[in-house]
Amino acid sequence: MRRLLSLAVLGLAVGLGAALGVRLLARPAERLPDPPAVVERVREVSRLVALDLAVYKKVSFAPEPIPAGSFWGDVAGWLVHSVRAPKGRAIVFADAHVGLDLSRLDASHVLLAGREAFLVLPPLEVTIELRPGETEVIGSNLDSAETAKLFELAREAFQRQVEADPVIRSRARDAAERAIQALLLEAGFEAVHFVEELPGRRGA
Repeated sequence: MRRLLSLAVLGLAVGLGAALGVRLLARPAERLPDPPAVVERVREVSRLVALDLAVYKKVSFAPEPIPAGSFWGDVAGWLVHSVRAPKGRAIVFADAHVGLDLSRLDASHVLLAGREAFLVLPPLEVTIELRPGETEVIGSNLDSAETAKLFELAREAFQRQVEADPVIRSRARDAAERAIQALLLEAGFEAVHFVEELPGRRGA
């Protein structure tokens, strides 16, 4: 009697296991978002700031000659040629923000292959915000308009300097890719690839 009871329990367990297996196999596969939905999900981030930096520069108002075309050459050239006998110096502080404008992403930049996603991201963009409250101006003979012009040239020089730095660009790109990859893995994809050109669209 005890043996029959054991066999009955075992049979019931096997039957339940088989039923559960059939049910799991019959369950419809998880539906992944299509390219427009992927774009919409990524664009919800809007502008993705991947890297923030604090930068500063000491600027002499009577500068030594700096080659034209260098990051700070325009600042020195303007001081020499636009201000009569410039005197003084400044320490200019700013915040640099490096990121992606994801509003530029559309379905033509996304290719889905099963659970893999391929994306062509927009180029990195740099914005510079001066911090006038921390900027120090010492012994200056520039008037207010000349000082404002100096700060605008400094902002442009910071921007060119950050844009040209390969280490900063690499760090920002890596951070942006990690953020977008996490977003798409959460959506159900198993692999996310960031490419310069979508597979199969060369020459299109």
